[in-house]
Amino acid sequence: MARDPLLSTETKITLVFMAVGLTAWYLAGEFGDSSELEFVALFGLGIVAPTFVNEARRHIGDGR
Repeated sequence: MARDPLLSTETKITLVFMAVGLTAWYLAGEFGDSSELEFVALFGLGIVAPTFVNEARRHIGDGR
């Protein structure tokens, strides 16, 4: 009987980018004075980047 992993690869990618996004957001808040920079750090790295990576992996896996 094959054992399924607890977390899928897509979930692992998302979790890593969430951690990177939160760290970037914190550092942008500490060392920068721009709320736009904080927004880009949090949403760009935490939400948009993993979505693009997962979609690219899905398209590569489909052979497109």
